[in-house]
Amino acid sequence: MLINIAQTRAMTTPLIAPAGLKNVIVTDTELGDVRGEEGYFHYRGHDATALARDVDFEDAWHLVLFGALPRPDEAAAFRRRVGALRELDGRTVDLLRATVRPGTEPMHALRVALAALGLGERPLMDLPEDERTAAALRYAALTPTILAAAHRLARGEAPVDADPAAGHAADYLRMATGNVAPDDAAALQTYLVATIDHGFNASTFAGRVIASTGSDMASCLLGALGAFLGPLHGGAPSRALAALDEIGDPSNTRDWVRDKIARDERIMGFGHAVYRTHDPRSELLKGVARRYDSVLVRQALQVESEIETAINELKPGRRLYANVEYYAGVVMSEVGLPPSMFTPTFGTARVVGWTANVLEQVAQGKIIRPSARYTGRILQ
Repeated sequence: MLINIAQTRAMTTPLIAPAGLKNVIVTDTELGDVRGEEGYFHYRGHDATALARDVDFEDAWHLVLFGALPRPDEAAAFRRRVGALRELDGRTVDLLRATVRPGTEPMHALRVALAALGLGERPLMDLPEDERTAAALRYAALTPTILAAAHRLARGEAPVDADPAAGHAADYLRMATGNVAPDDAAALQTYLVATIDHGFNASTFAGRVIASTGSDMASCLLGALGAFLGPLHGGAPSRALAALDEIGDPSNTRDWVRDKIARDERIMGFGHAVYRTHDPRSELLKGVARRYDSVLVRQALQVESEIETAINELKPGRRLYANVEYYAGVVMSEVGLPPSMFTPTFGTARVVGWTANVLEQVAQGKIIRPSARYTGRILQ
């Protein structure tokens, strides 16, 4: 038998991936897809921005986790199930009271709470499917309650108990701020539905890597959370709003952009790793923001236009559009959430996507184990 050396080398030589794994497909998924050239993304074949306009958060959650939008009877049962799971036990509340100090970041408190809740948890690969699903629902339901409680404790306020009968978005806003108006709850729900999942972003991929080892749900979520805390990922909404504060009057925008470009600094809230046209989530939230017609909203609209024009003039051929973080900060500000709660609010939605991805990855039963290219010295 003849051996083709060239073919053998082709089979055994590692592929060299681009920086950041850009455009590298690492697995198959049925959860959703992001089409950057089209400016479109979906959850299990359903246009995600259409879902954000038309369905409740719980219905989108059911779709992502179970593969289909619920029938009316299923929807009611699912709301009851996750509503009951949203209630926080006394031990976790005591833990938060003992660890949260003035100024504590709610996401850091979530990290502590998730670690405690995961004590003694069995690996997902050792659990039957129904117990894996139960773990996914438990953590996703508890996350907004933990974040709202941590936020209030950091401000010297008492936590507000969950209301199992309330809608997920409305109850989160009530627990965080102490009150909720129907229009604000609807605006926040639109944002939450639109940010449940978004392809293999850094936090989702981090969670799936850990899930591929068969680990427990808490560990998977802690890994995803660690990636999410980075300012280039989940930490971006507050920085985008801070840019509006820096600019002030929209007439200052072009000078501000010139200075950023001269310093080779990132313009937070603009550009995206995947989209090469308008971010559909940004366009959706721009419409939500316009309902408020406030000074902040009018400023954001003017500044967005000025930034796009300035970038086009200063860097011809390089189109940067507002991404989801730009209008996310505006909408969250309008519904009464402070900047310290922008990333946590993003997290209350994304945890649903993380848990769905974790379940899908564990079911595949294959550990993720890529290679690295060594570029250091070779010692003789």
